Amino acid sequence: MKRSSTLTLALMSATALTLAACDNSEQAAIFENVEQCSSQDGFDTLSCETNLQLAQEEHIRAAPKYSSFADCEADFGAEQCEPAPQQSSSGGSIFMPLMMGYMMGNMLSGRSNVATQPLYRSRDDSKNFRTGDNQKVSGKTGISKVPAQVARAPSTKTSTIRRGGFGSSAKAASGGVRRSFGS
Repeated sequence: MKRSSTLTLALMSATALTLAACDNSEQAAIFENVEQCSSQDGFDTLSCETNLQLAQEEHIRAAPKYSSFADCEADFGAEQCEPAPQQSSSGGSIFMPLMMGYMMGNMLSGRSNVATQPLYRSRDDSKNFRTGDNQKVSGKTGISKVPAQVARAPSTKTSTIRRGGFGSSAKAASGGVRRSFGS
């Protein structure tokens, strides 16, 4: 009886270690503004301002881009879009959603693989923050665990979106094929 108890305990320990090793998440800090960030224990105003500036610079590169203001508003809501500093190849305007928050590494952990980046809220999922690659981050501010793939910097947007789809799947006109932003 004692031998089987020891074996069971050893198997349980091995399973727990395997599950801990498979935890593919990172601790991140998510804020809507500098005031929220600097009021969090362990975060100072200078670091919060610096990371907000980094996220704003990344916003220009990584935000979803739309060829029309109406398409952007269809995904992000009324008055939630702005002109992008870039122009289309034909010289026309490009639009992108407003930045609704930012994510940065958790300074309390001392080690972070989380890229500072802008966050957005889509009209279809206004409770959750999303990255520029349309990855769900969290619905709350403060310190959160986020999937490792969300912690990486979003890809550079090299093309514009002609119709809606951020935050949810949209049916393409041909044959009901489903697509979502970032695919």
